[in-house]
Amino acid sequence: MINDSVIEFNNATIYQGDVAVISNLNLALHKGEFVYLLGKTGSGKSSLLKTIYGDLTLTSGTGEVSGFKLHSLKRKEIPFLRRKLGIVFQDFQLLSDRTVFENLRFVMKATGWKDEIKIKARVQDVLAKVGLESKAQVMPFQLSGGEQQRISIARALINEPEVILADEPTGNLDPETSEEIMKLLLDISKQGRLILFATHDILLYSKFPARTLMCDNNQIADSAKLQ
Repeated sequence: MINDSVIEFNNATIYQGDVAVISNLNLALHKGEFVYLLGKTGSGKSSLLKTIYGDLTLTSGTGEVSGFKLHSLKRKEIPFLRRKLGIVFQDFQLLSDRTVFENLRFVMKATGWKDEIKIKARVQDVLAKVGLESKAQVMPFQLSGGEQQRISIARALINEPEVILADEPTGNLDPETSEEIMKLLLDISKQGRLILFATHDILLYSKFPARTLMCDNNQIADSAKLQ
């Protein structure tokens, strides 16, 4: 991989079924970058994200994410790849029947954490990072939408990922809350993580300019190559 790139594609074509949704992809994304992923529904944004986290197989060209080669990725390697990634979804995907602490603990147990003292300390650490250290024993339904999204960002940070994939993370939030989430993710990128932020929110995009990948006509136009 090129120097500090954590996601890299060379001459890659991404397929959804038999249909090529992104062709001739050459791309390198680096530690500490905040990168927008824009495009209409059906333009390939979700397919690119799914390829990065191993849900779609890369059958043409080469790709690498945090040292994992996507073009030769074995099924048993996918859980290990995903531990290098944090994923933030539009609909939060919190478990409604357990507290914030238990939501985070559930993810940690599923990814190999065993020591309860370390689990408790790590939960407090990630909650502090998103400004919600007092909410560990609260149920998700007692939180606002913005707070629930902060919890899902805390969950994404649990395993110290190199990459955070944010898939329309402000889609269900009002403009003011969206800005708060945006600022939080920008701060996280400044700490050395790559954030790939898929969005339709042009207001956010115009207010917080950054490198942009635009999906259109089976291609990705990269603003970094247009400068």
